[in-house]
Amino acid sequence: MLCQEKFFEIYRREPSALAFCPYRVCPIGAHSDHNLGKITGLAIDKGIHMAYSPKQNGVVELCSLQFEKRAQWHILQVPAVKQNDWADYLRGATLLLSERYPLKRGLSGVIQGSLPIGGLSSSAAVVLCFLEALCKVNDLQLDESELIEISVLTENKYVGVNSGKLDQSCEVYSAKNRLLYLDTKTDEYELISFGNTTGELPFKIAIFFSGVERILAGSKFNMRVDEARSAAYALKAFAGMEYGKFSETNLRDIPREVYEQYKNRLPETWARRAEHWYTEFDRVQRGAEAWRRGDIAEFGRLSFESGHSSICNWETGSPELKALYEIMTGTEGIYGGRFSGAGFKGCCMALVDPARVESIERDVSREYLRVFPELEGKYSFHLCDSADGVKLK
Repeated sequence: MLCQEKFFEIYRREPSALAFCPYRVCPIGAHSDHNLGKITGLAIDKGIHMAYSPKQNGVVELCSLQFEKRAQWHILQVPAVKQNDWADYLRGATLLLSERYPLKRGLSGVIQGSLPIGGLSSSAAVVLCFLEALCKVNDLQLDESELIEISVLTENKYVGVNSGKLDQSCEVYSAKNRLLYLDTKTDEYELISFGNTTGELPFKIAIFFSGVERILAGSKFNMRVDEARSAAYALKAFAGMEYGKFSETNLRDIPREVYEQYKNRLPETWARRAEHWYTEFDRVQRGAEAWRRGDIAEFGRLSFESGHSSICNWETGSPELKALYEIMTGTEGIYGGRFSGAGFKGCCMALVDPARVESIERDVSREYLRVFPELEGKYSFHLCDSADGVKLK
């Protein structure tokens, strides 16, 4: 691993251990977890690696192969506010972990991402990978739910991204060749075998990177979440339902029939956000059943439908990602897919026929670079398999 080589180059010794957290894809269920929806997800066999060794003096010293600037802080003296650089997620994770458990040791680490940044929840993956290492050097064993909770709070409270728990749940709970089906309100989840078989999946996961990277907190992500929550707040008022704090109001609180009755009274923008949420909730449930019976055609169709709703109702997707999505829908051998992540830049994911991988890569690449020739050398294609989630034990 390059991160191990870089660690030796810096410290002139081998690292003590190597931590890993996979990236994730969400075929159906995007843009719904922040309002307590249901989601589907798969961890993939690409992700974040970190070569590390403990530091007895409590200092955390990190460098990333993706960024130039090194970062350093003490486990008991983490800045109370973010510093607006790549390491903010890890400062926040240190602070939130230290509020629950006594930390005695820091670490030296070198971080490496195996795919370009954007759309695969690299921010959640780097936090989980770092927490895995920081817990091990401090002899801590978190259960899965607490690991997810600390990672989500890092994004929400320290970094300032109003995300739900989709990314972290996929990267922790997932199991190879099984679909994660999670209710983000109750935290109940199921790992569903495709067609009730235990063998390899009859398709691959393709990642098409647009060549344009994104920073989630600087995007319009938070605005979209606020618009969905505003719709929920208004619907409660129209229906005479009891409501409290805005930040604790979710579309999941409101039955579908209440939305249908009052949706025409919502501002158009809020109505579109709610339309995405309610239709996505339905798609996730139908998608889980299609996966259970081994119907890749139907599951793929629902994933494409999810992508369309994200573009038209959630109103996200950069010009590059919208172009990739349209190209994917017309490419033989792609069962389904959508843009991945917040959708302002980043990548698209697709479930593809393994027998057509070569033609899929050729055709999508040709059509995309015809539209965006300036992204030649930045656009890229990657083929992945599903994987197990991160483990602390």
